[in-house]
Amino acid sequence: MAFATGLAATVAADKGGRDDLSADDAARVATVTRPTTDFSKPERFEARSAGAGTHMKRVTRMAFSQPLANLSRKDETEFRFGNGLFEKLWVSSPSSTRASDGLGPLFNARSCQSCHVRDGRGRPPESPGASAVSMFLRLSIPPETDADRQALATKAILSVPEPTYGGQLQESAVTGLAAEGRLHVDYTEETIALAGGETARLRRPDYRVSNLGYGPMHPKVQLSPRVAPQMIGLGLIEQIHAADILSLADPEDADGDGISGKASIVRDHAGNIVLGRFGWKASMPSVLEQSAHAFSGDIGISTPLMPDAFGDCTARQKDCRGMPTGEQANLGATEAPDPVLAMVVHYSENIAVPARRDVGDAAVLRGKKVFYDAGCASCHTPKFVTRRDAPNPAHRFQLIWPYSDFLLHDMGEGLADGRPVGDASGREWRTPPLWGIGLTETVSGHTYFLHDGRARSLLEAILWHGGEAKAARDAVADLEPSARADLLKFLGSL
Repeated sequence: MAFATGLAATVAADKGGRDDLSADDAARVATVTRPTTDFSKPERFEARSAGAGTHMKRVTRMAFSQPLANLSRKDETEFRFGNGLFEKLWVSSPSSTRASDGLGPLFNARSCQSCHVRDGRGRPPESPGASAVSMFLRLSIPPETDADRQALATKAILSVPEPTYGGQLQESAVTGLAAEGRLHVDYTEETIALAGGETARLRRPDYRVSNLGYGPMHPKVQLSPRVAPQMIGLGLIEQIHAADILSLADPEDADGDGISGKASIVRDHAGNIVLGRFGWKASMPSVLEQSAHAFSGDIGISTPLMPDAFGDCTARQKDCRGMPTGEQANLGATEAPDPVLAMVVHYSENIAVPARRDVGDAAVLRGKKVFYDAGCASCHTPKFVTRRDAPNPAHRFQLIWPYSDFLLHDMGEGLADGRPVGDASGREWRTPPLWGIGLTETVSGHTYFLHDGRARSLLEAILWHGGEAKAARDAVADLEPSARADLLKFLGSL
């Protein structure tokens, strides 16, 4: 009961409004973030997706790897160091490169960059037997004991790990150790009729695991595939005031618009109840926590936040927990001691968002109106102003255009993974930011979208929308082909 009271008080305090603004500033923010009704011309500052931090450089395949344009010289230097660590290839222990060992023993990738290639979006395996380096499989089971249920209720944990294989399937292992298994995906295709005589083909994935290295999985295991998300603008997202996100929540659909966005409330590493805003299910509250979990789960590297050198190895994987680690007392208590984690976090927090393209193009403006008229902006909230008191001056009081409300929404049975995580049900997903989505092919070399990359185009991604987004999806399907093309051109400009 004390936990519930504390949770309610925390949410109520944040819903009460922004505590970082004067009355004049609050009025300015309300004015500048008000949804537009004029689609005849671009909005003021619309091309600068990340405010003063927007990078205006020529668009290349490195468009997602640039520092915020308003970083101090000191911060930009640290950004470069952090980038080096983000790209660093870790090796298994023991090794002569003692500052780089500690990989695994079970892992999915050898570096952060291996999943987030050029800081872009991951992809599913494209052929049978191909490794899923930038895609992984989350694992959990329903709660079975009172202890499980209590831990979930108090948010000490957000899901119950699979007893043998932990919270994530690792497809790789150090020499002398068996990997956990191999992810396979099979697709079946279906044709969708669209207005104007057009059609689209959607591919429905089916996931399975083979070559299990440590025996059978729990009979009620819940599997959820995830591709690595793009890295741009994360520090600015973290500095959106929680009150602004919570003000958009309407879990009971009190206004009757069919949209019932729900906040994801989690515990941070210090035990505080806070808003989750990162990850496909909004299960992470900060870039710091997201980075520490990725080090541990994806690479098997311990950090001050997650100090277990064996990463996701469970107690049942005795061979795994008997392998050498990369902990060295003369370098620090963990395999990636301070300041390694801090520098990677600094890098991740300060990757710029590229400038919008063609904001004044007639087709883009028509497509923007379609975006609003179809109801897409109900969840993909176009703009926010970041905190006036953000720790880094580069993040302070910036008008940003992420196109997300960072809330959980029921996306229907078609996209359901059946795996609850914290406040997110098996049908709910966080609204992903759309900024930069039009540069996916340029940066990542593909056009795979949604949490598991099943959509091969932006149109397919829209057509997979269901649940709360079904009305918007149907509106797009019912558009004349020219209006649908305008919508896609608008999305391509983001």
